[in-house]
Amino acid sequence: MSTAEDTAGGEAQAWGEVTPDAARRLLIAAVEAFAERGYHATTTRDIAGRAGMSPAALYIHYKTKEELLHRISRIGHEKALEILRTAARREGTARERLAGAVSSFVRWHAGGRTTARVVQYELDSLGPDARDEILALRRQCDAEVRAIIEDGVAAGEFDVLDVKGTTLAVLSLCIDVARWFNVDGPWTPDEVGALYADLVLRMVGGGGAAARRGQK
Repeated sequence: MSTAEDTAGGEAQAWGEVTPDAARRLLIAAVEAFAERGYHATTTRDIAGRAGMSPAALYIHYKTKEELLHRISRIGHEKALEILRTAARREGTARERLAGAVSSFVRWHAGGRTTARVVQYELDSLGPDARDEILALRRQCDAEVRAIIEDGVAAGEFDVLDVKGTTLAVLSLCIDVARWFNVDGPWTPDEVGALYADLVLRMVGGGGAAARRGQK
């Protein structure tokens, strides 16, 4: 099995929607190369080699290296938005919805840390048009979390003076997991998700694990 298909943590499975198989293999190889070396230090030859293909074969599926990064970023941000939107629109209190959004968002960044590093930290490598598209998706992610916090403030569940700033802090905390999480470390993605959900609830004044136990 090639390096590109043996992505740590089974991340290759996340790209099942990319077809044909050769395009998927190249995209997975690009994710690994960008995460390891950075976008600018990675060549199309590096990507093709990881995928077990010739450099010429890459251009059959992707016109440029930037097109690869753009597709990775778009799919990743669409998945992130889906995760947050699903949690935000569930039934329940604002506290329950915020905890669910944070835990699921953190699990995605931990379980798919290689992909998430590229998706979250290579934005400035995109050209203006592609960057604007990804920024629009980021704004939608921001809006989902901000709406939960606003609901919590309105209901008296949260004590937040600056909703916009708090939203930024919450998302930044979650995203940073991709930078440090180690699959061989002491925590699982589920454990980190639960920990961060508790920390965020304390941040917004919604109580943490102790408060949730008190409601039972």
